[in-house]
Amino acid sequence: MLEDIPQFELNSGANMPAIGIGCWMGRVGEGDHVSQMIKRALELGYRHIDTAANYGNEESVGKGLRNAAVPRKEIFLTTKLAGEDHGRVEAALDISLQKLGEEYVDLYLMHWPQALHPTGEALRPEESPTFIETWRAMEGLLDTGKVKSIGVSNFSIKTLAVLLQHARVVPAINQVEAHPCLPQNDLLAFCLSRGILLTAYSPVGKFKYASDPTVVDIARNNGCTEAQVLLSWGVQRGTVVIPKTEKEERLKENLKVVRLTSVQMHSLDALHRKPGMHRSVCGFHSAELGGSCFGWTYEQLGWNMSVGGVVDSGV
Repeated sequence: MLEDIPQFELNSGANMPAIGIGCWMGRVGEGDHVSQMIKRALELGYRHIDTAANYGNEESVGKGLRNAAVPRKEIFLTTKLAGEDHGRVEAALDISLQKLGEEYVDLYLMHWPQALHPTGEALRPEESPTFIETWRAMEGLLDTGKVKSIGVSNFSIKTLAVLLQHARVVPAINQVEAHPCLPQNDLLAFCLSRGILLTAYSPVGKFKYASDPTVVDIARNNGCTEAQVLLSWGVQRGTVVIPKTEKEERLKENLKVVRLTSVQMHSLDALHRKPGMHRSVCGFHSAELGGSCFGWTYEQLGWNMSVGGVVDSGV
């Protein structure tokens, strides 16, 4: 199984498994269910684990890593800097490492571009610490041995372009929501042209469109599940995918990518063009939030939003 998992090489020189296990469980908090999921995933062959300080489950993830008894050098471990910690980057990393029970992480991401007060209120883009200042602090972590690679999450073309003007180190990863109904085509092309690998969260779209006839037909023709079709599309187009499931059978299925034909890839590429299909599946993209997300407007974030969802594939 391990030999079947594709690998992507990061601009840092590290190799990252193209399929990982996401640890956002739909709610914040520790729990045995998280530890058990991690342990079983590693036993089945997963070697890429993705969590975050904001998920509140780093201790449970660490317990799962230890219980699986897989050598640490075989595991690619990612965690993320919380918005409240933009002004204390190394201290926040140390807390995450303590919770995980690890000496280093393979990838450390800035979870969101906006810095937050402890109360949760967002600082304005020009207020210190800006994401440029936060990135400079993250660059300094590379000399400590506590992180192997650094990257960002939820960055748009707009925010990445600003960051790259000041960065000494180009982000290895940009992690964003991506699936056939939100393909992020413009952002993917922008990142690839600059040596940044895109990681897709919610890669199966929370199964909100898995029953679409296009997806069902491709799954039937390949003798696989709809989820395998969606994940295979993600990997085949050059992105990392990090699905989440606690069910053992789905854990097994999600590791098995299939080779899609060019016609099938084209059909999936066109899925978001169907009426009403080009949209996010995440609540923070909702137009009902008043055109903002965690305190920044969509304009500040570089997202193009409208009633009904995302209207620009380059969000």
